[in-house]
Formats: sequence, structure tokens, C-alpha cells
Amino acid sequence: MTLLLISILFIFPVVAIAGYQHYKIVKHPDYDANKTLLNYEIVGSGRSKLVLLHGLTGSLNYWKRNLESISNTHTLLLIDLLGFGDSPKPQNDYSLSVQLKALELVLQKEGFNDGRTIIGGHSMGAIISMALLEKHSNWFKAGIFIGIPVYKDADEFKKVMSSHSFVDRISTSKFSKYICMIHPIFMSRAFKPDNLTDDVYEDAKKHHWQSYYYSLTRVILKTDLYRIARKIRDRKVLFIHGAKDTTAPLKNAIDLSRVFTNVKTAISTEGDHQFFLKEAEFVWDTIQDFSVSDKKLQKTISNEHK
Repeated sequence: MTLLLISILFIFPVVAIAGYQHYKIVKHPDYDANKTLLNYEIVGSGRSKLVLLHGLTGSLNYWKRNLESISNTHTLLLIDLLGFGDSPKPQNDYSLSVQLKALELVLQKEGFNDGRTIIGGHSMGAIISMALLEKHSNWFKAGIFIGIPVYKDADEFKKVMSSHSFVDRISTSKFSKYICMIHPIFMSRAFKPDNLTDDVYEDAKKHHWQSYYYSLTRVILKTDLYRIARKIRDRKVLFIHGAKDTTAPLKNAIDLSRVFTNVKTAISTEGDHQFFLKEAEFVWDTIQDFSVSDKKLQKTISNEHK
């Protein structure tokens, strides 16, 4: 009787939700690399061009904080990555090459491939930004990498995440594919991390298991960032990171930054992985300073007196 009750109250609803989520994906069309256009917005009218890519489960709304100052000096192209936000969520492997191809259509359509554009991103978006800078070096004048996650291998990633909350641990474990299928259950307000705003957390519900699982395992954990960095080591780049980031350790990002010869590093002394949500002005000020500087950059700045 007890087993039957447990099945009725817990197991059956979970299986039903997982089955429905899987069914929805099966009904999605296959990815068409030549026609699938991402959701995006162009904000501001400044002379400098800036493309910004969000992180895993994020959306273009991530960047909509204190935009007044940066939009006066920059024209921003904010994009929902394939499988996230309001962009299409087709059936595919969500590999790095697929994400690059999808972004290329938008960049070419809107003229952000003119050699005067800065490409930047947060977390997974920073990885994709670096890959774009390497693949299309002539499209961009510089790169910005915010909270970039650098791991030696999957084992190091698991060790880093072992100190996180239970939800974080299971969401990044070998069971993450199945957890994503039932994410409507645990992505309630009760499970919202303290460092995420309500709007960012709401947008985090828009992905599906393919876009999450493959982005984690094939983009974040499989991309050789050192190989990419060595190929573009002389490009002008900016690393912005939180000193208290327990998701993407600061030391790993600093080690990667040392590959570059023309690099600036800005550190939020109290910031975690989502420090931009609380310190947007610090990030925008740092980007503005970086955008107008044509000098060789090999210094670190801090926001401890901001």
C-alpha cells in the first residue's frame, strides 16, 4: 500500500512530466543551419559595436541592467543562443560548431562582422565568444570574457561543483539529462539561487534537456580553451571575473589570460559567478575603458573602491 501511494504521489507524476518534456522535443524540427535565425535585440546607438552572449540557461535579458551609460557609447547586439531564451530549440547536438554557425547568420545580417566589433560573453557565452574570435579574427577588434569557466577536465569540474547546492550538483552530474526533463518540478521559486534575479531565473526555465545537456558536456567541458587562446594570443582581450566565483574559479581564468600578450584583467573583489547582476556599472565602466584604450594592456584592476 505504501509503495503504491509513493508511486501515485511521486513516481507517476515525475515520469509523466519527463515523458511530456521528451515528447515536446521529439516534435521540434531538426536544425537547419542555413535558415534558423536566433532571437536578438539591438540596443543603443553608440559608435562602438558590442556583441554579448549569455551563459548556460541564460537569455539576452541577462544584460538588461543599467544600460543607459553603455548604450550611449555602444550599439549592443544581444542574442539568445540556440536552444535558450526565445531562440529556436531544434533537435541537434548543440555543439560549439552549431552555436557558431547560428551566430554567424545574425552577425552577418546585422553587420556586426565589420572588423570594428567587440565580441563578448558571460560563462558559456565567454567560451563561445573566444571561439568566434578565433574563427573569424577579421570580424572583431577585441574580445571580452566575463566569468569564463576553465576546467582541466570533467573531473575538475565535478570537484568544483561538489561544494555547491544539491540542485547544482545533480544538475551538473551524469544525471543532468534526466533532471532537465523534469526541471519544471524543481525550478520553482523555492529553489531559486540567491545570486539570480527573478527575471533571469524565469528565463532559465526556457531551455530543454538537449540544449542544456549538450551545451554543458560539449561546449563547456569539451572546448580546449588553451588551444584557442594560443591561436589568438596577440589579440586585444579583457577578462572580467569575480574573486569569489566558486563555479568558474578565478585562478583558472587568470592562468588562461596569461596566454595572451595584450590582455587586461578586471576583478570584482566580492563578486561570485553572477556578479554582473549586482555590479553592472562596474562591468560597463570597465568595458568602456577597454573599448577606448589602444595601448598594450597587461594590468589588473579591481572594483574594491567602487
